[in-house]
Amino acid sequence: MITGTIVKGIAGFYYVKAEDKIFECKARGKFRNVNLIPYIGDLVRIVPEENQVTGSIVEILPRKNLLIRPPVANIDQAIIVFAAKSPDPNLQLLDRFLVLVEEQNLDICICINKIDIDMEKDYEAIKDVYEKAGYKVIVTSTVSNTGIEEIKNELRNRTTVFAGPSGVGKSSLLNKVDPHLKLKTGDISQKVKRGKHTTRHVELLPFKEGGFVLDTPGFSSLSLENIAPNMLQNYFREFNTYRAYCKFSECSHIHEPQCMVKQKLDEGIIDKGRYERYKLIYNELESAKQRRW
Repeated sequence: MITGTIVKGIAGFYYVKAEDKIFECKARGKFRNVNLIPYIGDLVRIVPEENQVTGSIVEILPRKNLLIRPPVANIDQAIIVFAAKSPDPNLQLLDRFLVLVEEQNLDICICINKIDIDMEKDYEAIKDVYEKAGYKVIVTSTVSNTGIEEIKNELRNRTTVFAGPSGVGKSSLLNKVDPHLKLKTGDISQKVKRGKHTTRHVELLPFKEGGFVLDTPGFSSLSLENIAPNMLQNYFREFNTYRAYCKFSECSHIHEPQCMVKQKLDEGIIDKGRYERYKLIYNELESAKQRRW
């Protein structure tokens, strides 16, 4: 047996990098029996066949984390990419993704791409909101090379999931950061003003300056139903300083009196848009909880 990392999975085949080679592997049937699915990024033990090209996955080693969408394990950080324009930023979708990544306790960086086509510089207000919430925000343009070195520094020697909606320029951005990646890029659909999918599968790609990056398929919606409503507040960073000062220990920051989070909202310290999106997600999770009962 040898140990390696799953770098790609297509149609039931898993490509495992081990001992400076790539093995095309199938997972043993025992994983199906216990409902265990191999994920990109999994550290696995394989038994190579005599041809030293194919093999079988016989063990999946313990994971340090797991994202369901994009489906990937053992990640150090997430860089969440949205466009300043074309398509317009969907902040509800951004906040949902932040919740999912916060739940996995990953380092997070927000990237606002295509700033060269935002003539009104509306992205500056978005950048300010998320920086005040406690996130690192990098603004980028592949046209002017703005922010390219900053993204390169973030990627160096780390395993990073590079995710965001279709059409925001993830593949183009990665190609600019590391031309050796040679990722396929696409255009915006003029009919629906959304990106056309260019990344068809999740793949762990070696970054020239060290580390790995995953350019993931775009997404348009994210389900959070596995998160308990009372846990949601843990994943809104700007609430953390004030939660302990609420009158009620189980404060949802929605209905209760003497809520410090709502007080800071009234004072303008917590962003109203972020808070409204928190309420929307909270009520959605409560409804899902009631349906399960």
